[in-house]
Amino acid sequence: MRSLLICVVSLLALSHTTYAQTATKGQVIDALTKEPLYGVTIRTTQSKTRTITGADGTFNLAATIASDSLVFSYIGYDAQRKPLKNNELLVQLQPSANQLNQVVVSASREASVRTETPVAISAISKEVLLETKAVSLEQVLNKVSGVYMVNLGNEQHTMAIRQPIGYKSLFLYLEDGIPIRATGDFNHNALIEINMGALRSIEVIRGPASSMYGSEAIGGAINFITQAPAQIFTAKLQAEGSDKGYRRTDFSASNTFGKLGVYVAGYYAAQRNGIIEHSDFDKLALTLRADYSFNSKTKLISTASLIDYQTDQTGGLDSTRFYSKEYSSQHTFTYRKVNALRVRTTLEQNWNTQHSTQLTAFYRNNAIGQNPFYAIRNVKDNPLKAKGEINEDAFQSYGLIAQHKILFPFLNAQLISGISTDYSPATYQAELIDIDRSETGKYTNYSQMGTSLTNYKVDLLNTAAYTQFELNPLERLKAVAALRYDRLDYYFDNHLEPGAYTGAPDEKNGFKSLTPKLGMSYDLGRSMGVYTNYSVGFTPPQITELYRGVQVPTLKPSNYKNYEAGGWISFAETKGYLDVSVYQLDGRNEIVAVRLEDGSYENQNAGQTRHRGVEYTFKYAPVQTLNFRFSGTNAKHSYIEFTEKGTDFDGKEMATAPRFISNTEVCFKPATIKGLRLSLEWQHMGKYYLDAANSEKYTGYDLLNARVGYSVGGLELWTNALNLTNQLYATTADKYSYGKSYRQGAPRTIHIGVGYTFGVKAN
Repeated sequence: MRSLLICVVSLLALSHTTYAQTATKGQVIDALTKEPLYGVTIRTTQSKTRTITGADGTFNLAATIASDSLVFSYIGYDAQRKPLKNNELLVQLQPSANQLNQVVVSASREASVRTETPVAISAISKEVLLETKAVSLEQVLNKVSGVYMVNLGNEQHTMAIRQPIGYKSLFLYLEDGIPIRATGDFNHNALIEINMGALRSIEVIRGPASSMYGSEAIGGAINFITQAPAQIFTAKLQAEGSDKGYRRTDFSASNTFGKLGVYVAGYYAAQRNGIIEHSDFDKLALTLRADYSFNSKTKLISTASLIDYQTDQTGGLDSTRFYSKEYSSQHTFTYRKVNALRVRTTLEQNWNTQHSTQLTAFYRNNAIGQNPFYAIRNVKDNPLKAKGEINEDAFQSYGLIAQHKILFPFLNAQLISGISTDYSPATYQAELIDIDRSETGKYTNYSQMGTSLTNYKVDLLNTAAYTQFELNPLERLKAVAALRYDRLDYYFDNHLEPGAYTGAPDEKNGFKSLTPKLGMSYDLGRSMGVYTNYSVGFTPPQITELYRGVQVPTLKPSNYKNYEAGGWISFAETKGYLDVSVYQLDGRNEIVAVRLEDGSYENQNAGQTRHRGVEYTFKYAPVQTLNFRFSGTNAKHSYIEFTEKGTDFDGKEMATAPRFISNTEVCFKPATIKGLRLSLEWQHMGKYYLDAANSEKYTGYDLLNARVGYSVGGLELWTNALNLTNQLYATTADKYSYGKSYRQGAPRTIHIGVGYTFGVKAN
C-alpha cells in the first residue's frame, strides 16, 4: 500500500512538472500592417522567464506555470499582457501614440530610436495614413511642423521646408532610402510618382541631409517607406468619391508563404468636371513587393512601382478672377504626362552580431511630357496668335548602393559606411507650337511647327562614398559624426546648333562636394532630452538650369550650412510630449531666376541668404479617448546679399516666405461607440511678401477640415469635409511684372468612402 501511494504521488508530481514546463508558442505582428515584429521582448509575470521574437515574429517560451501570463513589450508600441492559452498565440501590438518612442530609419539608413537621433526628424505613422484618408500627400505632410507642401491641384505640388515656397531643387524625395529621381534632374512635381496606397510610413528630415543622401537634401529629405508583406493573409478594397467630381479606388493584398512574403497595392484616381475648368486627371499607381528569407541571417527584398499619370494643366488666376471666384481657364489643351517605373532589389546579410551588409541595385525609367501653360507667349503684333512648346524630359537610371555596419564592443559604438553609383542617361526635347487665341484671350488650338527648340542628351554619373560613426562616450550622451563625398559628372551632347534657345555647345562639367555632419543628443532623464546638430548641404545646377537656353554654362553649386538645436519632453505619465527644434540655415550661391531687360529670365547665383526658425510639436491625451496635437513653425527667410538689375535687396525678406504656419488637430474616439473616430483639423497659413522688394503681402488663410470614420469588423465608412467653412484661399500667390497670380484652393469638398479589410483577429 505504501509503495502504491508513493507511486501515485510521484506521478502527480511528474504531471505537474510536465505542465509547468509546457512551452508557449506564438507570433507577434504589427496590428495595423500585419508585419512580423523582430526583437519583441516576451516575459512571464511569475516564473520570470523571457525571450524575444525571431525575424518572422515567432517565439517559443518554456518554463511557464498555469496561472502565469505573458507581457509583450517593444519600442514604439504599447505593451500588451496576455493570459496563457493552450493554442498558439497571435499577438498584434498597437503602435504607440507617443512619437518620441518611435523607431526611424532615415537619419542613418538604419533603425534608430527617435530620441537618440540628433536631427529634426518626424514620422507619419500608418495609423495617421489610414485615418486621414488623404487624396493627396499634402493632407498628411502638412501635419508635420516646419512643412508646407503646396497643393497645385491633381497631386501636382511644390514644397517649403526651411525655405520659402518655390520650385528649386532644395528637397530630396526618397523611396525606401533611394532617390526617386536622378540627381541633377529635379522636378518639383516629383511626388506625383509616389504610390500613396502602398505606404507604411513617411519620415521627414528637416534641414540638410547631404551627409547621408547627397545632393538636393537641403531644406529637407522625405523618405516614403513601402509596406512590407504581412505575416498572415490580409486584403483590402476601398472606394471613395467627392461632390466635386473626384473618384478613387484602392486595393491591397498580402501574405507570407513559407519563406516568401508578397505585397501588392495600388489605386486608380480620376477627376472629372471639377470646379476649375480644364482640370481633369487620371492616375494609376501599382506597387509589388516580395521579401524572401533564405534563413535568419539572409533576406532579399524586391520592389517595383509603376505610375501612369496624365492631367490637364491650367495656371493661376489674376486678382479679379480669383476674388470673384470665376474659375474658367484660359487654356484648353495644355497637359502634363508622367510615366515612371522604379525597380530595386536589396540583399540584407547579418554576418554575426557585429557585422551586417546591405547591397541594393536599382533601375528607373522616367518620362515627363508636357504642353505647358507657363511656356505660352502672346505674339505682340497679332492678338489672335501665341507661341508655345511641347517638351519631354526623360531618363533611365542604373544604380548600386553597398553599405556595411559594424558594432564595436566599446562605448556602444557603431560605424555605417557605404558607396554608391548612379548612371542616368537623360534626354530633353522641345518643339515649337503655333497657338490660336480667341478674342476673349482663350487659347483654343495649336499646331506643331516642326521646329526644334531644344534637343540634347546628358549622361549623368553620380558617384559617392559616405560614413557615419556613432558612440556613447557617456551613458546618456550619444555623439554622431558623418562625412560624404559626392562627384557629379555631366556629359552634355547638344543635337542642335548651339544658341540662345537651343542651348550650350557639347561640354563636360563636373561638380564635387564634401559634406560633414556633427551631432549630439543627451538624455536628461525623466523622459527629457536635448540635441544639437551641425550639417552642410549642397546642390549642383540642374540640367535645364545649366544647359537649356544658355550659351556658356557658368552656374556654381549652391552650398548651405545648418546650425540646429532642440529638445523633447514627455510628461504626465507619457500622456503628452513636446518636441522643439531651433535652426539657422545659411545659403551661398543660391540659384535664382533673374528677370532680364527683354522680359526673359536667366538663372544666376545670388549672394547669400539666411533662414532662421523654430519648429515645435505638442501632443496631449488627457484621457485615452481624446488626442490633441499642435504643430507649428515660426521662421524668417532673408537676403543677406542679393542684387537684381541694379536693385539691392540686402536685408529684405524673401518672397513667398510665410513667418508662421501651424496645423492643429483634435481627435475623439468615444469608448461608448467602439470603432468611431471624430477629428477636426485647423490649417493656418500666415502672411508673406509677394516679391523681393517687399512691396505687397498675401494675407494667408485658415482652413477647417472635419473627418468622421466608423469601423466595425472589417467594414469601414468615412466622410471627410475639407475646407468646412468654404473659405476663399490661394495655396500660393505670386507677383510678376504683369500682375499677381493666385493658385486657387478648393472650396468646401465632401469625400465619402467605404472599405473592407479581409484578415484574421488576434487571440
